[in-house]
Amino acid sequence: MQQPAQPPGTTRQVNLELPAGLTAIYSNAVVISQTLSEVVLDFVQVMPNDPRARVLSRIVMTPTAAKLFLQALGTNITQFEGLHGEIKVPPQPPSLADQLFKPPTTPPPTAPEEGS
Repeated sequence: MQQPAQPPGTTRQVNLELPAGLTAIYSNAVVISQTLSEVVLDFVQVMPNDPRARVLSRIVMTPTAAKLFLQALGTNITQFEGLHGEIKVPPQPPSLADQLFKPPTTPPPTAPEEGS
């Protein structure tokens, strides 16, 4: 027997169940790839003094679900920063294209030394 469709504009309550043996995984990097029908998130752990990067968990979702996840994550980051202050992100290293094709920058002028 088919369930009746939920009326538009209503919310569905879902009971979230966590398995008893669920283990939290620490990840400090993610590799994201996609096809026309799916987005793949490989959660990676990179440890100091170890050249290996281990994929510990792979999550596959539809592009629509990935976009909804992005929106939900953005909302949660905004709430976190509202409570704890801005999250500082280190500057990204320049890409190879930036290194090869960006015009050279000149260093800022130095102030004259005192007593000169």
